[in-house]
Amino acid sequence: MVATFKIAVLGAQGVGKSAIVRQFLYNEFSEVCVPTTARRVYLPAVVMNGHVHDLQIMDFPPITAFPVNTLQVGEWADVCCRGIRSVHAYILVYDICCFDSFEYIKTIRQQILETRVIGTSETPIIIVGNKRDLQRGRVIPRWNVSNLVKKTWKCGYIECSAKYNWHILLLFSELLKSVGCARCKHVHTTIRFQGALRRNRCTIM
Repeated sequence: MVATFKIAVLGAQGVGKSAIVRQFLYNEFSEVCVPTTARRVYLPAVVMNGHVHDLQIMDFPPITAFPVNTLQVGEWADVCCRGIRSVHAYILVYDICCFDSFEYIKTIRQQILETRVIGTSETPIIIVGNKRDLQRGRVIPRWNVSNLVKKTWKCGYIECSAKYNWHILLLFSELLKSVGCARCKHVHTTIRFQGALRRNRCTIM
């Protein structure tokens, strides 16, 4: 088991990926959309089923393509992509009311599969449909997306609302279970924050 679980959060502009992270960390939501222009790194500690787990959550700005390697022409050539290939799990967020945002994570997922080192252990990918509170504006039926993601892509799928803090904790508890946390296998997992979780645990790089 790794000492710190590294998590990358990816998605197109305006899908609410940063809102999901901030809701998880600080239990807050802002109606004002501020575009993510630089990689943000958060270092929270969470308690699940009585055990402490350190996380490194990296909130990336929209990227044009997943880096093909870690050399100068790849991950480390773009400061926004640093660390993106060495994470233990990916959260790919799309807006259920925006078809293009789904196409974006579809492309990124395929690039992750094509560029990750062959022979390494499989890295979990969870697809997240955000803005469930805007259900009436959905552009793709939930069943169609869930069926595609779970049966064809073999990924986890969760819908949430960052605005109303719906399924946010479920997302991260499922994520920890997916990365092989032996103590997080219970269906009804409880999760809470360590007192050490503070705003200054976030660094912008």
